[in-house]
Amino acid sequence: MNIKQEKDLRAKAVEAALSYYRARHAASTAFQPGDRIPYAGRVFDESEIANLIDASLDFWLTAGRYAQRFEKELATYLGTAHCSLVNSGSSANLLAFMALTSPRLGERRIYRGDEVITVAAGFPTTVAPIIQYGAVPVFVDVELPTANIDCHQLETALSSRTKAVMLAHTLGNPFDLQRVKAFCDRHDLWLIEDNCDALGSRYLIDGQWRQTGTVGHLGTSSFYPPHHMTMGEGGAVYTNDPLLSRLVESFRDWGRDCWCPSGKDDTCGTRFDRQFGELPVGYDHKYVYSHFGYNLKATDLQAAIGCAQLEKLPSFVEARRRNWHQLRESLRGLEESLILPEPAPNSDPSWFGFLMTVRDGARFTRDQVVEHLEKNGLQTRMLFAGNLIKHPCFDEMRNSGTGYRSVGHLRNTDKIMRNSFWVGVYPGMTGDVLEYMADLICTFARP
Repeated sequence: MNIKQEKDLRAKAVEAALSYYRARHAASTAFQPGDRIPYAGRVFDESEIANLIDASLDFWLTAGRYAQRFEKELATYLGTAHCSLVNSGSSANLLAFMALTSPRLGERRIYRGDEVITVAAGFPTTVAPIIQYGAVPVFVDVELPTANIDCHQLETALSSRTKAVMLAHTLGNPFDLQRVKAFCDRHDLWLIEDNCDALGSRYLIDGQWRQTGTVGHLGTSSFYPPHHMTMGEGGAVYTNDPLLSRLVESFRDWGRDCWCPSGKDDTCGTRFDRQFGELPVGYDHKYVYSHFGYNLKATDLQAAIGCAQLEKLPSFVEARRRNWHQLRESLRGLEESLILPEPAPNSDPSWFGFLMTVRDGARFTRDQVVEHLEKNGLQTRMLFAGNLIKHPCFDEMRNSGTGYRSVGHLRNTDKIMRNSFWVGVYPGMTGDVLEYMADLICTFARP
């Protein structure tokens, strides 16, 4: 088959898929009160379908040309030097943490038994890599209304074993990067930003606007369908440090020492010329392993969807901000009963959700307002784990008194567990949907 024939057949295959998309997915129906309102969802058009079909026709089923393009374009968007595509946001957190355990970091590496400061009010995969490796999470309370770390407790959390801080930007609202970064710099600690719920958020630090996820040593993203953009399953780790980038990709790609992309050989030019460990001189560099790693690569089909989504990301971010502000304005006057969200100082959030906390002494409980909203079609969510250490996965550690420690009483974390919930602001929501959501909340909560 010549180049023209291939091009024509590709065009026909893509057009057939687009015809199906127009018949199956493109039609939309007007919102009717009582319709189910999900907290999040996919927003896509013909571009994602065309890219997906184009990638599938290559039948290159692992990472390939679209993956390389996505890594380059996301790094450009964020303003980072390096970006590594992975198969999920959870894998991104795992790789960001494991990179810091590499012997190549010398005494700065995280050893088993070392401590990592974090919070319990969040999603478990921010904390899971710490525990799974054998390090010790140190839980600090959060502040309201941001539900981000209480920076006043950082110095109290510090010990001689502290090596890192690993935190998420809660629902897109940045934690105090200025103070956390200064704390890490002062004590020579690593900083990992879990940016999975905050892609597109900005923070003003040292007089300069920076994308969240790029201030710390490593940042992570998730591309699961509810997030700011999607490729179904997928995630990314990004950094400005070339060594950390190499370590991330080593752990991602089976722990190998070689950095050749899939399908390529001898990128280093010395594939059979060197000696590693106790291996024979000249042992194939493609099969030399410097870490106990994983296979956490994404496929090119996922990356193809991601490339189309990345083009839409600025409009997605703007829609999330617009929807959040409409809801916030509509709910003014409910402060007697609800703690309403506020952007963190010096921030421009790319909101993932709209967090509300029922005040102590309100005439209703969190469970009652959630029941009302769910019965009327509005999907709600808790703030993830609420207080992670109250979950069954912590039973053994809690009962033995080992494996983690907390700084004081996690009072606001417990308040979030009991009293907080959130609703979505994703780009698929229209003005009339947001108006209906606000009416539901106001009708129930207004004194």
